[in-house]
Amino acid sequence: MKNLKIVSLLLIAAVALSGCSKQKSSATGWNYNDSDWGGFEVSEYNEQITAPGLVFIEGGSFAMGRVSDDSRFQWNNVAHNVTVSSFYMDETEVTNQSYREYVYWMRRAYGEEYPERVRAIYPDTNAWRDKLAWREGFVDYYFQSPIYDLYPVVGVSWEQASKYCIWRTDRVNEKILVDKGIILLDLTDLRGETAFQTDVYLAGQYRGESKNELDNLDPSAGGEPRQVRREDGILVPYYRLPTEAEWEFAALGMIGNTYDERVVEHKTYPWAGSSVRSANKKYYGQFLANFKRSRGDAMGVAGNLNDGWDYTCPVKWYFPNDYGLYNMAGNVSEWCMDVYRKDQNPVGGEDQNPFRGNVYRTPTYIDEEIAINDTTGSIVYKNVDDDLNRRNYRQADNINYLDGDYASNIYDYNNNSSISEWVSTNDDDMGGMVEEDNVMASPDSVTNMMYRRNVSDQRKVTSLLSNKVRVVKGGSWKDRAYWMQAGPRRFYEQDRSTSWIGFRCAMDRLGPRAGR
Repeated sequence: MKNLKIVSLLLIAAVALSGCSKQKSSATGWNYNDSDWGGFEVSEYNEQITAPGLVFIEGGSFAMGRVSDDSRFQWNNVAHNVTVSSFYMDETEVTNQSYREYVYWMRRAYGEEYPERVRAIYPDTNAWRDKLAWREGFVDYYFQSPIYDLYPVVGVSWEQASKYCIWRTDRVNEKILVDKGIILLDLTDLRGETAFQTDVYLAGQYRGESKNELDNLDPSAGGEPRQVRREDGILVPYYRLPTEAEWEFAALGMIGNTYDERVVEHKTYPWAGSSVRSANKKYYGQFLANFKRSRGDAMGVAGNLNDGWDYTCPVKWYFPNDYGLYNMAGNVSEWCMDVYRKDQNPVGGEDQNPFRGNVYRTPTYIDEEIAINDTTGSIVYKNVDDDLNRRNYRQADNINYLDGDYASNIYDYNNNSSISEWVSTNDDDMGGMVEEDNVMASPDSVTNMMYRRNVSDQRKVTSLLSNKVRVVKGGSWKDRAYWMQAGPRRFYEQDRSTSWIGFRCAMDRLGPRAGR
């Protein structure tokens, strides 16, 4: 018994010592998280949390684009294989209630000193109006009445939706830090310049009050605590709009129709089968989305309504797809992050996470410190400088890279020799076109010619498309069944809004691609 007690004590001591032992570097043998050994820190957080409202979307390869007859003969979504990385996406469209929370918060932060910032984010309720239809009830009540709290917000432009994503990121990360006791939540005197902003906080420019900051193991810090850094793995990545490829992949719900790495049935809609009605015996014949069946038939007849809704419906009304996403067909169409081009798969384009719209930016520095806008409290960004030493990109704005979409041009580039007079410049104010004589146009200048206009001449080169037109995906309450498919695509100006376009947010998945 005595020997047994000794062995037990030794085991307890060994466990205690092992618990106190420092994690060591496999490269140098030095201790991690030990101020006596330099204080290099390794975080205990190595798993990304699922942020509020999001659903994990396991990525993979799929055939993006048209899977049925192109009834409109637009030839703007020819099928092609791409790979989409795993990511997160909102379970539902953003609701009136969620967007009203955004407006309320912004009004408290900026309404007194900068009311124009608040006015700029309000949905355009007049978007409901039609010259030959009565919709004043929606104009007055749709966004404000609690009856419509869980309906999708509409009348929101692409630009407004993008700003909502930034605000949502800040509120989620702020709550994480408050819950961990790192910063103090004091909203009694909320002002825009002191409001928490994720990128401002990470840049060390946060003007709010800290509470219990993290221990700083760097010996040169003199024992002063520090703020959270990206290396700590505590904060979530940014909410954003989904790319077109992500949206279409998520809509199809590819985990529900594959077996042993084979797609056993290529889906047309977010659900299985080629019909907009349910094949389930319990719900046989019921519509799976709200849409317009034919002219004059938005919801069926009294006593036997087909889809039950003439306009929008609550965001969780119909069955979700195999990813658990609601209303990826019907209800409202949705903004995507991409700049629209008719050719979504140019020769030489990327087949892994394709996206058109990259404009790379970097913070502006003043006296070795990141510049902060005194009005908004936000970081001042600028486009990255041209870097001719790079192979992966040479300039900040890459929207027109490999853009051979001549079909969008109304200018006769085949028979009019004056095309050689057009070259591209960096005149951002007027679209970047200047006329010079006897200069052969490069492919890039031809592309710019298609979407922009001449500065010094009265001749106008115009198009329906521009660099400020964004992709819109999915059918809406006003559309026919054709638009319920995941493949068709449309476009809309990024600074305009309508009663049939809403949005949902997405977020990058960091680390492992397989689901948990």
